[in-house]
Amino acid sequence: MNNKHLIKSGHIYFLAVLVACGLWAIAGKAGIRIDGQNANQNSQNSNAANQEPRSQNRNANKSTKTNANTTAMGEQTGMANLSSQDRNFLQDAAMGGLLEVELGRVAAQKGTSDAVKQFGQRMVDDHSKANSDLMSVASSKGITLPTTLDEKHQKELTKMSAMSGAEFDRAYSKLMLNDHVKDVSEFEKQSTKGTDADLKAFASKTLPTLQEHLQLAKTLPGNEGAGNSNRSSNRNSNSNRP
Repeated sequence: MNNKHLIKSGHIYFLAVLVACGLWAIAGKAGIRIDGQNANQNSQNSNAANQEPRSQNRNANKSTKTNANTTAMGEQTGMANLSSQDRNFLQDAAMGGLLEVELGRVAAQKGTSDAVKQFGQRMVDDHSKANSDLMSVASSKGITLPTTLDEKHQKELTKMSAMSGAEFDRAYSKLMLNDHVKDVSEFEKQSTKGTDADLKAFASKTLPTLQEHLQLAKTLPGNEGAGNSNRSSNRNSNSNRP
């Protein structure tokens, strides 16, 4: 009787162990599946998060390129609508105006004579305003003018900036006289023979200021009495700087 009872108890214990092992195995597999699903989900979320900035960057780059292309096309169209004389005048006046301002700053700082210093500051003030007026005209036509000097004019600025003392005063005075002789001639031509009405109006409005600059330039150190000879010798120059 006791033996049967022990055997029966042993069977029950064995069955309980099997059931426990089975439950443990099922729970383990379920945990693996859950962990695997969580890992996959996290991986998918991570990939989606990484892809979103890349997508945004691609869209931003496309937008920037589109805007740049649109701007360039607008500028080309604006320039194409101008006559060759108007285009040349616009480009030369813009670059020349920038140089006059930069040279004026140098003269106001490095000039030895008061006349050179005062003339340099006058160039900064007057040509900054003229440059702003010209940019407004260009902008109304979908044209963006340069805001920094090109290589040619930068070299000229660098050359002048390396000078000092009386040498600088003489070189700057001569350059301003030559430039404004040409400027007055070109602005007179544009104000009467230009095709674009807005550029003609700009030239007419700015011309009196340039004529006054020319008269002042004739009084700078080393330029006294040189105005007439400079006018005739520089009329045929291709350079134009207001």
